[in-house]
Amino acid sequence: MHIKHFLFLPFLILIVHAHAQQTDAKTLQETAKNFLKQGDYANAVLVLGRARQQEPENAGVVRDLAFAYYMQEDYNKAEEIIKPLAEGRDADVQIYQVAGLIYKAKNNAGEADRLYKKALKKYPSSGVLYNEYGEFLSDQRNNTAIRQWEKGIEVDPNYSGNYYNAARYYVATSDRVWSIIYAEVFVNMESYSRRTIEVKNLLLDGYRKLFTDVDLTKGTEGKNEFTTAYLNTLNRQSTVASMGITPESLTMIRTRFVLNWDKTYASKFPFRLFEYHRQLLREGLFDAYNQWLFGPVQNLTAYQNWTTTHSENYKEFTDFQRGRVFKLPAGQNYQNKP
Repeated sequence: MHIKHFLFLPFLILIVHAHAQQTDAKTLQETAKNFLKQGDYANAVLVLGRARQQEPENAGVVRDLAFAYYMQEDYNKAEEIIKPLAEGRDADVQIYQVAGLIYKAKNNAGEADRLYKKALKKYPSSGVLYNEYGEFLSDQRNNTAIRQWEKGIEVDPNYSGNYYNAARYYVATSDRVWSIIYAEVFVNMESYSRRTIEVKNLLLDGYRKLFTDVDLTKGTEGKNEFTTAYLNTLNRQSTVASMGITPESLTMIRTRFVLNWDKTYASKFPFRLFEYHRQLLREGLFDAYNQWLFGPVQNLTAYQNWTTTHSENYKEFTDFQRGRVFKLPAGQNYQNKP
């Protein structure tokens, strides 16, 4: 009996050793991610190098090591590591992301363009890849960048990055409608990110610029049906805007807009953002929502006073907001439709 146990022991040791190696590599990878978050790229490279020695075929470890070198600004080493992965047939979206960052950092526009096209052919429903390809094209001063962001919105409507970039693109053009719509969608998807205040400013600015025209329907020729319907409905509230664009006037304008849209266009153009507005109106939270949306960027002191004097209503709204996830269903990308 003791002899059998003795003979079995080497096999048990081998199994435990193999398992420990696998666990160690995973642990090392997690440790390195913490170093990356802390900005300690040298230690991230060191730890991931050890993990790679244990599991050289682990694509996740190799990808993270390339990214650590990228963050350390050792772009040649990063490219050397990531290129075999990116050219392999098993490359995933994250591998293409890291490779794209590295090629852009090296100003290798041709390689980056080839990579993104290859990646999108393989992953045609990846919102993140369309977003990053659009950013690359924008950096190249290529006006077709907006096509990538719009396509990303179409195929992956709940990836926020494409709304962010599309809103920023349209606010610099004469197309105020889509800068406004995409900005508000983004803010509902990323309600408390580092980009939220930037886009709230963009949204408020979009309304101000839109209402500089007395007649919003002027020049709607050639615009698609949804855009024309949006401007026709909003134009009814143009006189309210003549007193200035504030959270209070926007609450009035947008309340009347939703009620009119619901009667006239909601069945033809179902849109989650406007449905959310109706929900907030029913719950008595639309005023608080508009204060949250426009108040901090229009007049921070006035907004803080409002939250103090309406503390219960504001708390009810923020509790409601934090308890839900804003998502758009497929098929509501009206910018690309006739």
